Amino acid sequence: MTSPTPTTALQLRSLVRSSGELEVSLQEVPVPEPGADEVLVRIEATPINPSDLGLLFGPADMSTLQVAGSVERPVVSARIPEKFMKAMAGRADESMPVGNEGAGTVVKAGASPAAQALLGRTVAVIGGAMYAQYRCMAASQCLVLPADASAADGASCFVNPLTALGMVETMKREGHKALVHTAAASNLGQMLNRICLKDGISLVNIVRKPEQAALLREQGAKYVCSIASPNFIDELTDALAATGATIAFDAIGGGKLAGQILTCMEAAINRNAKEYSRYGSAVHKQVYLYGMLDTSPTEVVRNFGMAWGMGGWLLFQFLQKIGPAAAQTLRERVAAELKTTFASHYTRTVSLAEALTPAAIAVYAKRATGEKFLIDPSRG
Repeated sequence: MTSPTPTTALQLRSLVRSSGELEVSLQEVPVPEPGADEVLVRIEATPINPSDLGLLFGPADMSTLQVAGSVERPVVSARIPEKFMKAMAGRADESMPVGNEGAGTVVKAGASPAAQALLGRTVAVIGGAMYAQYRCMAASQCLVLPADASAADGASCFVNPLTALGMVETMKREGHKALVHTAAASNLGQMLNRICLKDGISLVNIVRKPEQAALLREQGAKYVCSIASPNFIDELTDALAATGATIAFDAIGGGKLAGQILTCMEAAINRNAKEYSRYGSAVHKQVYLYGMLDTSPTEVVRNFGMAWGMGGWLLFQFLQKIGPAAAQTLRERVAAELKTTFASHYTRTVSLAEALTPAAIAVYAKRATGEKFLIDPSRG
């Protein structure tokens, strides 16, 4: 037996016009009928992650933001600086759905046993287009949540948890024994701290403000370095020497921080060097940039020898690299520890329409620590 569903429903879409204008609006779209191995999920919780903001607003100048339309169907627009339009060529004049992950109730299921087994269950899903009232997914791509878990509990069980686990797994696979994380007081950073505490892994947390450092220390973090400290470089070097961390994951991206981490790693390694080498230490030091909180150029002063690397790290590429079996093992751990290690906390829950109000955008677009929003498309 299947639940009654409407023939059309709302979906949030982002459009970059070739004229240089961004438009974000709610569109009426057909509700798909699931195929034999598919299910239809009524989305009840979907987070606004930093990775979603890139597609949602792109490089638009948010100081030019305007809202038209109605309360139920707002239309957000903003100007995109001309210098960024070349990078937007691939999506020009194409309306795109937004939202990486979410959770909700399976209200229709295809004929296959795997699909039918999910009918009525609360599941988490990932695959884009989650800022919508309904989403059709392959049954194999659904993660069944524990019986005591709500859609809100499972809404963020892919991007942040798998990113944090992916960082730890990358550390292990590349032969490092401890790691560094920047913007460490974020939801993801707090999650990574819990993983490392549980698994006995040394973690060096880098934050921007003293209050963020205090927050992490209250949660058991041993090594926390604040960029605001006048002794930041010395404190970071001390933490790296104590932990032996030689791999870092940087959410900042721009500015000098990534280079400073490599410099401090080299200094920490050389504290115990037995002999001098003009090529620097032979210990490989690696920094992965996985975010762009700072969109300015990445500045590197090469004073850390020759054994180093800097590159990009993306969750979806990592999951492809390790293969389906290893990725499934990570997902199973997330499900088992959903309300403990991988719990997410939200500042506010809004409807699709409320997510497009100037007041809401002003808060979540800042990407500030402790201001994570959750959208409930079933509201309204």
